[in-house]
Amino acid sequence: MRINTKIGKEVTANNDRIEEGDNFTYLGSKITANGDSTMNVDNRISKARAIFANLRNIWKSSIIRSKTKLRIFKTNVIGVLLYGSESWKVTKNISQKLDTFQTRCLRRILKIFWPNKITNEELYERTCTAAISDQIKERRWKWIGHVMRMKPSEIPRVALRWTPPGKRNRGRPKETWRRSVEKEMNDQGWTWGTVQTMAADRQRWRSSVQALCAPSTKRTK
Repeated sequence: MRINTKIGKEVTANNDRIEEGDNFTYLGSKITANGDSTMNVDNRISKARAIFANLRNIWKSSIIRSKTKLRIFKTNVIGVLLYGSESWKVTKNISQKLDTFQTRCLRRILKIFWPNKITNEELYERTCTAAISDQIKERRWKWIGHVMRMKPSEIPRVALRWTPPGKRNRGRPKETWRRSVEKEMNDQGWTWGTVQTMAADRQRWRSSVQALCAPSTKRTK
């Protein structure tokens, strides 16, 4: 029996062979060898788009209220779109893809078509929603608080701050989930110790996350 646990390597066990590959699906999420989230995000957008299309009769209905349509959109479409988003490495390109998908859907639900125009800020205000990029940020920090309240020996708690052995390759460091999180922490003057202290108090942590993840349209006012 020969087993190699690295992604993309051939695994042989009990005379069964798993072919080499650069990605695989685990619990509905696309896992890639390089840790990039682009393929997974594209997969989630495709699934959410299919569900949105299947519910076209609801969006076109003149009997169902817009408020009800938005609730259905949030639970059925956004729920599928953001599955596992707490662990995504979100780049500017990924944020743009997700926000564009959301605004297109919302315009169809409100029946706002060309040549009628409306800004994204007004669209979010009318639908009482936040940009997908802001929603992902809030989900990520809520999850971080949950993990920080775990016992120090728990695997998610250990993995949150684990640093792989060895030296980094020369050149500019690649953007990672952890680096993006630490950048947001530094912008707030936080450290991992600060986060751990605040997360211990659920009410305080909830208020801190709401302030940190306030919609972009409100932060710029």
